[in-house]
Amino acid sequence: VPLDDGAADHLTGLELPDLELDSSQGRVSVRDFAVIYIYPRSGRPGVPSLPGWDETPGARGCTPQSCAFRDLYPDLGVPVAGLSAQTLDDQLEFAERNRMPFPVIADPGRKLGEALSLPTFEIAGIALYKRLTLVARDARIEKVFYPVFPPDANAGEVLAYLRSR
Repeated sequence: VPLDDGAADHLTGLELPDLELDSSQGRVSVRDFAVIYIYPRSGRPGVPSLPGWDETPGARGCTPQSCAFRDLYPDLGVPVAGLSAQTLDDQLEFAERNRMPFPVIADPGRKLGEALSLPTFEIAGIALYKRLTLVARDARIEKVFYPVFPPDANAGEVLAYLRSR
């Protein structure tokens, strides 16, 4: 279970940056989404996980989290995107394999992280985003889910929040 280290406390109230990134559905602006769930990285069939992946709190669960958002997408009623620091090729493969109905954004340069000071961790020499979910209204972050655990319950938590506001 990941601990709340306070690394996302500053995000509520911030404006999403004017930032366009490549995604599984073409180039997108992060300002166009009401929900952006940010995850470390998804795996690929037949490719081993990074060394120490299973022992790193909060690393596992990217596919279950994404599939939960996919399954609840019609109920959420707002524009949703997933985002990780993986390459576009990785995001395209993931989106196709899991039939993602919304963009899965590639941010290998961690530009969103730089703009918002998003929390990261390093594993096997690779800097990755810690798992968190941003809910925005008119491109301003109004709610941050961090840490996210268990990952597969996050979409339901976001749906409950959206229904309550």
